[in-house]
Amino acid sequence: MSDHTATPAPTTTHQIVIIGGGAAGISVAASLLKRQRSLDIAIVEPSEVHSYQPGWTMVGGGVFSPESTRRPMASVMPRDVSWYRTSASRVEPQHRQVTLGDGRVLGWRRLIVAPGLDLDWDAIEGLSGTLGCNGVTSNYRYDLAPYTWSLVQSLKKGTALFSQPPMPIKCAGAPQKAMYLSCHYWQRQGRLGDIDVHFCNAGDKLFGVQDYVPALERYVERYGIHTQFQNRLVAVDGPSRTAQFAVAGDDGEHMVERRFDMLHTVPPQKAPRFIAESGLGNDGGWLDLDSETLQHRHYPAIFGLGDASGTPNAKTAAAVRKQAPVVAENLLATFSGDPLPAAYLGYGSCPLTVERGRIVLAEFGYGGELQPTFPKWINDGTKPTRLAWWLKAGQLPWIYWQLSLKGHEWLARPERRDTTPTSLGADKA
Repeated sequence: MSDHTATPAPTTTHQIVIIGGGAAGISVAASLLKRQRSLDIAIVEPSEVHSYQPGWTMVGGGVFSPESTRRPMASVMPRDVSWYRTSASRVEPQHRQVTLGDGRVLGWRRLIVAPGLDLDWDAIEGLSGTLGCNGVTSNYRYDLAPYTWSLVQSLKKGTALFSQPPMPIKCAGAPQKAMYLSCHYWQRQGRLGDIDVHFCNAGDKLFGVQDYVPALERYVERYGIHTQFQNRLVAVDGPSRTAQFAVAGDDGEHMVERRFDMLHTVPPQKAPRFIAESGLGNDGGWLDLDSETLQHRHYPAIFGLGDASGTPNAKTAAAVRKQAPVVAENLLATFSGDPLPAAYLGYGSCPLTVERGRIVLAEFGYGGELQPTFPKWINDGTKPTRLAWWLKAGQLPWIYWQLSLKGHEWLARPERRDTTPTSLGADKA
C-alpha cells in the first residue's frame, strides 16, 4: 500500500539541508560555500545564540567570562544560507524530506545531519531540581559554569565530588578538567589540604588513551585526589547534600552514598530522538555513518558530523574542524558521481587543563592513535606545557570564531582516499 498520501509535498526544496547550527552545522556550511558559492543551502536551527562550548570549562575555572563564549546566531550564520529558526522533528530519507518542528516540510537533494547531542539531566534522580544551588553545578551548561567558579572560590574545607557518566559524552576530558582547575586554585589558596576531592568515574580508567594517563596520574597524586572508578552517579539529594552512586563489582552493582559540599556533575548523553525514529541510527541511536567518509551507511544522499555521529572518535569541537572539510568535499563529489575523495581518520583533541597555565594537549584518532599537530620538540602532547595553555586560552577561541565558522580550514586539510565511485551516480540538481 502506497504511503503517498501520508507524505505531504515539501514547502520548499533546497539543494542541501543542514540540521543543526552549532559548531558542526555552521562549519560545514562555510566549508561548502568556500568551495561553491552558488550552492542553495538551508540550516535548521532553533537557537538565537551560538555558544563556544569548549570555553565553559575556562569559565568554571575563572579564566574566561561567560559572555565571551556566546554570540548571536545571526552573527555566525553564513550570509548565503536560508535559516529556518526551528528544530527538525523527523527525516524521511526515502522521500528526501525533513519535517520541521513548526510543521513545514523541506525537500533536499542532500542532507547533512549535525544536531549535536542531548544532555539527559533527568537520567540522574533529583539532579535537575538542585542544579545551581545546594553546591551542585556543571560546566556543561552556560548558566551553571559561573556557579562552578563561585563554589570553587567559596569552598574553604569539606568534600568536593566530580562525577563522570558512562561514555560516550562530548569532551570526555571535561569532567576532570573542572577538577584539576579547582584543585589548582585551592592549592594556591592553601586550602587543598582541608578539602577531600573525589573523582567518581563510571568508567574503569582515568582517560581512554593510555599515552596521556601517566601525566594525569601525576596530577591526581599532586592534588591528593581519590579516584573512584566504576562509580555511576544515579541520584542527588541537594538539601541533604548527598549523592548516590551505583558501584560496579564482581558481584554486580551496589549503592554507595557520599556526602558533598560541592558536586560537579556531568549528565548522561544521547543522540536526538529523531535520528533513531527516522531510521538513521545505529544500535545505540547515534547517526550511522561510515567512519572514514562520514556518509550514511544506508542512505548515500545523507552525510553527518559532530556529536550526534556514531563514529568512534572523541566528540569535540576539534573533531568537527577536521570533519567539516571531509563532508564538504565528499558531498560535492556525489553531485557528479565522482569517487569520494576525502578521509576522516578520527582526529579529536582534548586540551586537559591540569593547572592554570599548563595543559596536556591530547590529540588522537581512531583506535587511540596519536595525531599531534606539532612535532614533539615544539609541544610534547603527553606532558603538561605552557604552549598548550597559550593555545587553549589565547588562540583556540579566535580560531573557532574567525576561522572554523567561516570556512578557513587551517591545519584541517582532509586526507586523500582511494575508493570506487559512489553508488549515487551523477546528480547535478
